[in-house]
Amino acid sequence: MLNKARSEMPESVFVKERFEIPKVTGHIQGNKTVITNFSQIASTLERPLEHVLKYVLKELAAPGGMKDSTLVIGTKLPASRVNEKIRQYANEYVLCNDCGKPDTKIEKEGNLQYLKCTACGARHVIKKAF
Repeated sequence: MLNKARSEMPESVFVKERFEIPKVTGHIQGNKTVITNFSQIASTLERPLEHVLKYVLKELAAPGGMKDSTLVIGTKLPASRVNEKIRQYANEYVLCNDCGKPDTKIEKEGNLQYLKCTACGARHVIKKAF
């Protein structure tokens, strides 16, 4: 029975690859911070760019927006602070609370949103997306 159960589980449960969030790359231009790889970070997290953008800007309490494929933040910020907010986003909206894998999807059911893990099957209520 155990062998049958293991054979019916998705392969992503057994893969031990390391999930790594790319570090931001960019520069400070006048009074603004320009991040050039923000769209790559959102695609690595497998979340919509707008969702990640709203979270990061809200957490940083800074104005900003996308220009082409770069993020322009209206204040001077160190890269470490932006990296910290992206890591918080990943912990809250990407990584499973039970198994720690990034194989999750955000599902909406009524007024609640759930983080559903495709690797272990866990489902957790998450904060409503802004």
